[in-house]
Amino acid sequence: MNVGTNNDQEQWAIFLAAICGQTYAQFTNTDGSFVVPLNYGVIDTIQAKSISNVWEPFGFILESPKEIIIAFRGTSSTTNWISNIIASQKRFKYIKEDCLTHRGFTDIYSSARSGITSALSRLSPNKTLYITGHSLGGALATLCAIDVAANTTYISPNLFTYGSPRVGDPDFAKAFTKYVRNSYRVANPFDVVTHAPPTIYKLPKREKKYYYSHVQTLSSLSFQNGSVSANHLIGKYFSELSKLQPQFTQLLCSTNPGFCPVVESQE
Repeated sequence: MNVGTNNDQEQWAIFLAAICGQTYAQFTNTDGSFVVPLNYGVIDTIQAKSISNVWEPFGFILESPKEIIIAFRGTSSTTNWISNIIASQKRFKYIKEDCLTHRGFTDIYSSARSGITSALSRLSPNKTLYITGHSLGGALATLCAIDVAANTTYISPNLFTYGSPRVGDPDFAKAFTKYVRNSYRVANPFDVVTHAPPTIYKLPKREKKYYYSHVQTLSSLSFQNGSVSANHLIGKYFSELSKLQPQFTQLLCSTNPGFCPVVESQE
């Protein structure tokens, strides 16, 4: 599977959505276990400081003979984290361009950064790198992709995010396009998280305004499931994507028992 043709993009989108589902399994299973797909091995666990300043597993790094995958978790409480994060901004210090990113997202990513770059430095630079995440994890994956492209030997990462919020200001979105040329932002227009923070965000009781823009490239995936959470869950994204290539999905799920998100139970 190489990103290049639409067929390949669809298969990677399905596969990486299932990977994102496993980031939640890693977090909810008391022993941190999750299903690793065939031909992949776990290289590292991503540890980061959460919004509440507690160190938690926030995903993992996988490796196969030809690929490396960095996957970030969102928050287990589907949508209420949006209202809990004040969307002020700070300078994104990992690139030379002067731009601003969401303070909360950037702080979480920064706490995990040294572990990620250290793990990458031990891996082959000749492998294709994929970075992925759902929800808050999509924001972290976006920050990781531009950082990795600018500061490591992996100058052409492939980014796939699902239900990601906006991450930075228009200058960040512009710089992002320059560094990350292979980016697929899968977003359901009925998913409230994809509309947050608003394009113009004003802190309560203050005059200062912050500006937000989405990064490219949008892959719109429209579905309505009757509730805020059902329009956002990774299982629902996976279910909708699987309709694009049902045979591929069936083979993926049967080859890797327990790997694919169970859609029915995610309401």
